Amino acid sequence: MAKPILVDLFCKAGGASMGYHRAGFRVVGVDIEPQPRYPFEFILADAMTFPLGGFDFIHASPPCQAFTVARVIHGREHPDLLSPIRERLRQQPTPWVIENVPGAPMRSDLILCGSMFGEPRLRRHRLFEFWEPPPNLQPPCPCNHGKQTISVFGHGGHIYHGVAEWREVMGIDWMTRDELAQAIPPAYTEWIGRRLPDEADLLRVAGRSGQEPAQQRRG
Repeated sequence: MAKPILVDLFCKAGGASMGYHRAGFRVVGVDIEPQPRYPFEFILADAMTFPLGGFDFIHASPPCQAFTVARVIHGREHPDLLSPIRERLRQQPTPWVIENVPGAPMRSDLILCGSMFGEPRLRRHRLFEFWEPPPNLQPPCPCNHGKQTISVFGHGGHIYHGVAEWREVMGIDWMTRDELAQAIPPAYTEWIGRRLPDEADLLRVAGRSGQEPAQQRRG
């Protein structure tokens, strides 16, 4: 049986993509910037305009900088791409999920953190908003961090523990520091991917009609 095909919008270096891959999806990443270390099929394109027909599931991780403490620390302005990508996804027949940071203007249908996946040192809470009506996904266990935690962040604002330790707690061994700072642990999306509707239900929800993914149709 063919694997369901997932498109990862704003994929960066592929933390979310790796989790879905481990859950059994064929993954296609889309980002407006080159991602030389992205581990799967990659398309250089604008996620806001990339054709979405022919996919079984859509994941989107729009930039979080507009909603983080770093925005205040550095005094920079960042565009809100979360709201427009949500409006775009709501117009699609395909089931979808948006991931972002606490404080982002989105429903928190699901909140995950590192302690739920055997890594109490990792303090990296992420919100997930699903299509409507959303699936009833409950966290695997309560959030329970130890006394000493590690935050993976951009430049400034926290104690830097080093790339090796970041890679260990994130479960990612192929990314640079800057790429890790923008990633989510694959464990999060692997857990979600294994609990999404099976392929038959994805096809039914999406109402697909045997279309090939957009990147194949474009030749």
